Amino acid sequence: MLPFLLLASRAEDAAAEDEYAAYLRYGGLEPQELHRIRLEAAPMPSLDFSRYSGVIVGGSPFTSSDPPAEKTAVQHRVERELSGLLDELVARDFPFLGACYGVGTLGRHQGAVIDRTYGEPLGGVEIELTDAGLADPLLEGMPQSFPAFTGHKEACTVLPPHAVLLARSAACPVHMFRIRKNLYATQFHPELDVEGLITRIDIYRHAGYFPPESAEELMDKARQYTVTEPMKILRNFVARYAA
Repeated sequence: MLPFLLLASRAEDAAAEDEYAAYLRYGGLEPQELHRIRLEAAPMPSLDFSRYSGVIVGGSPFTSSDPPAEKTAVQHRVERELSGLLDELVARDFPFLGACYGVGTLGRHQGAVIDRTYGEPLGGVEIELTDAGLADPLLEGMPQSFPAFTGHKEACTVLPPHAVLLARSAACPVHMFRIRKNLYATQFHPELDVEGLITRIDIYRHAGYFPPESAEELMDKARQYTVTEPMKILRNFVARYAA
């Protein structure tokens, strides 16, 4: 099998390693089957997509809709690199799954409106699949509604007309969409379980997602959820596109 490629941008080693382990675990992959590039650490190398089954973009502390003057040089570089990457991936309709940050990157690339209108606090939300979502092969075997973990400052307010809406929540009208046949983005995290969320709450307690003093309360709330359905997306992605 050709490996999948994970493009990551979490600067904190603990968060980066936990994310990578989650994609391995829930994708049913071995380390040699999931190559990782940490974009925050160095410029993206030249990529030969004939060597990969598909591309995954993980979550990120970057917020694509921030004013340009507020973005760091690293964020500007990562955004340029991902935009150039998507030029080729979209043209080829190459298998792509962007989790959380994927909405900002794939959405903006395709002309969506990405802003802070529909941000959601860190924690569990109920996701509802649309009729198109229920029929999509990447969501095969999933119920119409299920809990997932999320936490985002920005979201998609207006999808481009050629995108297919697959999922939403009560507070966020776009939680998953598809471009062409093989390019997907989710606002919720398909790789995130309870322990993973607790790890991120601890790591990002001073990152502006929530008041630092509420971290323990958020951890307690996370433990009240049973989140198992979103991970099927990763298994379906791997099963569908493994080459």
